[in-house]
Amino acid sequence: MPVFREMQSKYLELRKKFLFAILLVVLVASFGTAGYMTIEGWNISDALYMTVITLASVGFREVHDLSAIGRMFTIILIIGGVGTVAYALTAGAKIILEGELQEVYWRRRLGKKISELKDHYIICGYGRMGRIICRELREKNVRFVVVEKQQDILNETDDLLIFHGDATKDETLKQLGIEKAQGLVTVLPTDAENLFVVLSARGLNTSLFIVARAGEEGSEQKLLRAGADKVVSPYHIGGLRIAHTVLKPAVVDFIEFATKSGNLDLQMEEVQIKESSALVGKSLDECGIGRELGIIIVAIKKPNGEMRFNPTFRSSIKAGDTLIALGEISKLKALEEIAA
Repeated sequence: MPVFREMQSKYLELRKKFLFAILLVVLVASFGTAGYMTIEGWNISDALYMTVITLASVGFREVHDLSAIGRMFTIILIIGGVGTVAYALTAGAKIILEGELQEVYWRRRLGKKISELKDHYIICGYGRMGRIICRELREKNVRFVVVEKQQDILNETDDLLIFHGDATKDETLKQLGIEKAQGLVTVLPTDAENLFVVLSARGLNTSLFIVARAGEEGSEQKLLRAGADKVVSPYHIGGLRIAHTVLKPAVVDFIEFATKSGNLDLQMEEVQIKESSALVGKSLDECGIGRELGIIIVAIKKPNGEMRFNPTFRSSIKAGDTLIALGEISKLKALEEIAA
């Protein structure tokens, strides 16, 4: 299935305009050259030179003296040809100077990059929340593509894969490779739009991990029933954060410090245990995670979703478990290698 048929159509249309402009110039030049060769009996070099200086209106003297019929032919060539050439050159300059060709070329490259994505995330909406999500994903080198409806927002950045379209339409999600995507995040302005996106996305990919934003009370349950795996309410979370900042400022500072991207001192990560990992079947004490790597295991998430907080040193690690670990980035990367 061709990716971004609309872009391909625009590219073909632009190429037709450009070729038509070149064809007009060639036809007029050929007509003038053939006319002088026939009427005046000149060779092709003199006839072509006379045609070019006539169409360009540069005012050079004739190559040879013109006959009466030759002068009439020159008048006809000036009246009909100069305007035609001017139109063709203007159309060609518009395509090049106004960046139409560059824009289409950029969109074709964008389409090619998006078509090559696999196990990526689709971010619906590039507003205030969308920007933060993209920044965090990019910090972790996660592959993603953004779909945004407003054209003026798309011109703000060149280093992201941003597709102009309506995320609530199935065709748009298909063009973004939703069948091959790992997850989708929808943070569109209204709950109705987010609900449409969730319904469309779940219907197109039943195994997709979907996170949606809920703005109003009662929308959370609707989004979950529509197929969202997780629903986040910014106002609810913001209210809790403010209350905890007042009541437990030290705890909030620690969580913010541990989860902030780009922090080189301390990070909180989730590490999934693969079946081939050397950690399978061992206890936390036997693994030496805390003793050798200096990493604190805050919790262990089981494959069924059960979360075991503050596990003891006797807690065993099994394949499919997800360790919620706290430590330095370099140590966490070492743990990820062992877990894999």
